[in-house]
Amino acid sequence: MHLELRHLRTIKAIHEAGGLARAAEVMNITQSALSHQIKGLEEQTQVELFIRRSKPLRLSAAGMRLLALAERVLPEIEAIEQDFEGLNSGRAGRLHIAIECHACFEWLFPVLEEFRKAWPDVDVDIRAGLSFDALTALQKEQVDLVISSDPEELTGVEFSPLFDYEPVFVAAAKNPLAEKPYIEARDFRDQTLITYPVDRSKLDAFTELLGPAKVEPAAIRQVELTAVILLLVASNRGVTVLPDWVVRDVRYNSDYITRRLTKDGLTRRLYAAIRNEDAAKPYMAHFIRLGRSIPVKLQRGALISS
Repeated sequence: MHLELRHLRTIKAIHEAGGLARAAEVMNITQSALSHQIKGLEEQTQVELFIRRSKPLRLSAAGMRLLALAERVLPEIEAIEQDFEGLNSGRAGRLHIAIECHACFEWLFPVLEEFRKAWPDVDVDIRAGLSFDALTALQKEQVDLVISSDPEELTGVEFSPLFDYEPVFVAAAKNPLAEKPYIEARDFRDQTLITYPVDRSKLDAFTELLGPAKVEPAAIRQVELTAVILLLVASNRGVTVLPDWVVRDVRYNSDYITRRLTKDGLTRRLYAAIRNEDAAKPYMAHFIRLGRSIPVKLQRGALISS
């Protein structure tokens, strides 16, 4: 037996229409062609699918079984056709994100909230478990976009700049360093530096300041959550370095001081790494545009106190 989707659609249409003439009109074919199709299907199955002397035309027990199959299968076929149509038109797709920048969650969630409204059919996920093998995962198509501040020359991957940010020193207002107009590497020698639990190569404080100056802080304490880091800093149990968008509210809190790192400050750039073939996807381009615009909203007003 060679059962086709058109057979299932025919059975369903005749059942819903109650007769061949109306079903043929709904399916936009002639009644003769529809009758021929039913005859061929009955010859294949070797059973009668309709009770022909009934008005309206009713399905036989065998026909009802075929109808049950049609009602299970056809909605799934229609759903996947819509998915494929969405993929072909750029309305749907997958956006699985890996993050090399631990503090980027503070920036990413507002971006995703705006993205969700514009692209409800795109499957969005954050693959935190792949964070520190993120670029390899991107090349293997395990993720679709990587947030990174360290662009590399990788085959098939392009780094689109998102925005520049400033790593900011944060300490308790009663910390002696509050008296300084800006912070230098040597100022960390007698401080406990509170960081995220990541390798030094992923931390701006080390890559941009302490590493080049060959300075070690008095101690390092690793903490997972930004809110907890700030609580510890407010209690003068250590100091920290965070991106300016993370500490946007700290400037209103008298428990903290924020200072530039070095006299002129430090500037870093955040990138979205994507595979070359994904660059033309409309939702990918929109995510990158949102990624560039959201920090402007987050950073309105000066973040560095003087």
